[in-house]
Amino acid sequence: QVQLVESGGGLVQAGGSLRLSCAASGRTFSMYTMGWFRQAPGKKRENVAAINWSVGSANYSPTTYADSVKGRFTISRDNAKNTVYLQKNNLKPEDAAVYYCAGGSLPPQSMGVSEAYDYWGQGIQVTVSS
Repeated sequence: QVQLVESGGGLVQAGGSLRLSCAASGRTFSMYTMGWFRQAPGKKRENVAAINWSVGSANYSPTTYADSVKGRFTISRDNAKNTVYLQKNNLKPEDAAVYYCAGGSLPPQSMGVSEAYDYWGQGIQVTVSS
């Protein structure tokens, strides 16, 4: 069993930055794909970014991003610390949501699919004021 705990959320002004962290328990963290999802009120949960456990190949990138956050968000992982990060820059009001960390053993083509993940954090609120 893997437990995921998010931290780093809060209130930020538009144009500001936040870094979310997700600490994972378990010795097999380095072998999991990790993703960040978000859900705003009245909207469906969407994938923001994901990072594969491997370095990628000619067929797939080790990271994926939603079009709405490309160039502003960066996902990274530190396997020695069992932690995945989401650096969010130039935040916009539409980035406000509850952000969830997720992990699991899934193929690269499923990195953006919430149903493919096995483990989820409890979620953390990010509020962006205009």
